[in-house]
Amino acid sequence: MLDLISLLNTIHRPRLLIRAARFGMTDYKRNVHLRRLLGTPHLPRNGEAVIRLIELEAEYNDQRKENAAEYSPSRHVEILIALMAEAQILRAGASTEPAPA
Repeated sequence: MLDLISLLNTIHRPRLLIRAARFGMTDYKRNVHLRRLLGTPHLPRNGEAVIRLIELEAEYNDQRKENAAEYSPSRHVEILIALMAEAQILRAGASTEPAPA
């Protein structure tokens, strides 16, 4: 899990995208938004959700950098909102786990 947190710390995106996602985090509802974004009938575990969101966000970021016609800034922000919210949950869980012996 710490490797996943380290990976999250390496992701850098334009300030405007991050600011928009931070505003949206207050309305994030895991049960509703994560299912819709990932297109799954069930909720994946937090770590799995973060991995899938990282992959999905990377695809949108590539589209953004390529100025692809199919790029949707609003969808990219939605994915970033979910990714940031799930990362927050992951970090909270990592901080409460006992240190390895």
